[in-house]
Amino acid sequence: MKTLLKEFCKTINLESVGIAPAKPYLDFARIWQQQIERKYNSGFEEKNFSKRVYPHLTLPAAKSVIVCLFPYFAGTDPEANLAKFAYSLDYHLLIKDKLETIGMFLQKQITGFQYQSFVDNGPFSDRYLAFLAGLGFWGVNNHLICDKYGSYFFIGYILNNYPFPPDSPQEKTCLQCGKCIEACPGQCILGDFTINARRCKSYLTQKKDPLTATEVEIIQKTALIWGCDVCQDVCPHNQNAVKSNLLEFTTNLVTRLDYQELKGLSNRAFKEKYKNRSFSWRGKKILLRNLEIIGS
Repeated sequence: MKTLLKEFCKTINLESVGIAPAKPYLDFARIWQQQIERKYNSGFEEKNFSKRVYPHLTLPAAKSVIVCLFPYFAGTDPEANLAKFAYSLDYHLLIKDKLETIGMFLQKQITGFQYQSFVDNGPFSDRYLAFLAGLGFWGVNNHLICDKYGSYFFIGYILNNYPFPPDSPQEKTCLQCGKCIEACPGQCILGDFTINARRCKSYLTQKKDPLTATEVEIIQKTALIWGCDVCQDVCPHNQNAVKSNLLEFTTNLVTRLDYQELKGLSNRAFKEKYKNRSFSWRGKKILLRNLEIIGS
């Protein structure tokens, strides 16, 4: 059945698919507890600690997790003021559709198949699951990296009640060259494969609460008004990253927002124009704030 699953995934252009076990993630729990104690979590994560650790609290019959990588690299626009992950249509919508396609396929193959699919909205750490599924290795910047696509990929997963045999994690890490640590605008990369998410520029461009003077300075260090690509751009593992094989992530791209155009849109017009873009979820006000901080 695992072979059949992976063969089906290839028919929808998913090359990187692995299986993580649905067991208590106790090693992750230790790391996550430390992040919380240091106040290095962003607050966007699942609030219930136990749900991040115990899969059966989300799906009582859980026996495995199907994990898929969705490469998004479409090249670099030197005039962009949006991070590369936000160029395409909203990845949540694109990935959810493919995960549901997999789920429905398996329901036809497996009697009583139960599943829940998640993309950036599930209880678990998606990078940790992808690591367990053997799909990548850790970078010092806390990104997961794969040989073909570097760290330019999204992760989606399907918690399910079928005992797919798990894959094995890769026994290597990034080069640990330190380039990401040196280049990070917020100096949030700690050198131990964890970060202080609250100093990450990507987080700060999405922060709704008032920004401190230090946070404003961090945002001002590069031209992007949404997200941050610095640690990925300097990473040696990304220098030969292959462009995405998924048409959804290489067409219909928006790489830059214009201040005057954005300011002239009513909130309703903004939602109508950009409702299917991932950068729109915080609304027009936050984007205008960031444009004013950058001065563009």
